[in-house]
Amino acid sequence: MPNDPVANDNDVTLPRGEAMRIFIFKSETRSDLRAFGDDLGGSGLPKQFRPWHAVGAIAPDRDPPHELSREVIEPPSRVTGFNFGA
Repeated sequence: MPNDPVANDNDVTLPRGEAMRIFIFKSETRSDLRAFGDDLGGSGLPKQFRPWHAVGAIAPDRDPPHELSREVIEPPSRVTGFNFGA
């Protein structure tokens, strides 16, 4: 059935505790500002600091750079779609 919710596999929400791919962005308007997002397009990033440019990605099975913690980066990204870093 086309409207059967069970047949819909478009849900991209990860189960709690499962690592996500994290995208790293740099603001063009504030060169010192970086942000982490959960999608390559940066759709959840704050508009006042646009344009944003993706400068990297962290695979789900990799640690973030600079001794940053996934436990700090992922929760805000899951809720708002982004997390700031400087």
